[in-house]
Amino acid sequence: MKQRPKAPFSEEALQRTLLRVLRPIVRLCLASGLNFVAFSALMRRLFVEVAETDFALPDKKQTDSRISLLTGIHRKDISRLRVSELTVESLPAPASRTSRIIARWLADPRACDEAGIAKALPRVSSDGDFSFESLVAEVTRDLHPRAVLDEWVDRGLAMVDDQDRVHLSAASLISSGDAETRRHYFTRNLHDHAAAAVENILAEAPPFFERAVHYNNISDALAARLEEASREEAMAMLLRLNRLANGAIENDSGGNRRWIAGVYVMQAKDSPVESGGGESDE
Repeated sequence: MKQRPKAPFSEEALQRTLLRVLRPIVRLCLASGLNFVAFSALMRRLFVEVAETDFALPDKKQTDSRISLLTGIHRKDISRLRVSELTVESLPAPASRTSRIIARWLADPRACDEAGIAKALPRVSSDGDFSFESLVAEVTRDLHPRAVLDEWVDRGLAMVDDQDRVHLSAASLISSGDAETRRHYFTRNLHDHAAAAVENILAEAPPFFERAVHYNNISDALAARLEEASREEAMAMLLRLNRLANGAIENDSGGNRRWIAGVYVMQAKDSPVESGGGESDE
């Protein structure tokens, strides 16, 4: 592991930062019934796992003593925790397949217009027309198109008109009400944003693009107006990037890299500690 020349935060400064950063996570824990005892047990295991995998010295076996020194956890507990591996849940496959099919629908010129607006597709092919059946078959052979359509109609992601054409619902472009799907995106997006932000803090030259524009002390009306405009701009950008990626991936040789570009938009009451005008910030 490459050693960092200087800690990016003092312990006291990091504690102050974490009080703010972790507050939404604590709220989620309490809302989900996860109390402090269970959370602290989870954190002990995670501290040991991160110390073991991310802070090992080059060409040296990571020892219980060094992990204890790094984490502050007693050595006798380290040996017990190291044999109890964390089971990191993978992203649900159904959500991934659904997102891949929708991404193709919003990018393939046969299925959308130049702005990335989805066309209504015949349910089945006739006379060589590109259909919903063709769309699903090009993305996955593991699911029957009719089964996908039935599930989507049930979840409100698609509808079939009286001409047997399938329409992509606006509900598919926002976070689904389905708990598993929301958990999928929460886990992936929050992890990746946090990972990028932490790497930007730890690295001498921030490697990832991370910017935000924000204004404080504004009216409810202006906040709502800016939120609506930013949603429209963000969706247009994501559709353009989706079309670029979907077109390029067909000729890509493949590898072990992944890419994600995300946007969040939020409005809330000002925190007492925040004030001032607007600026573009990291």
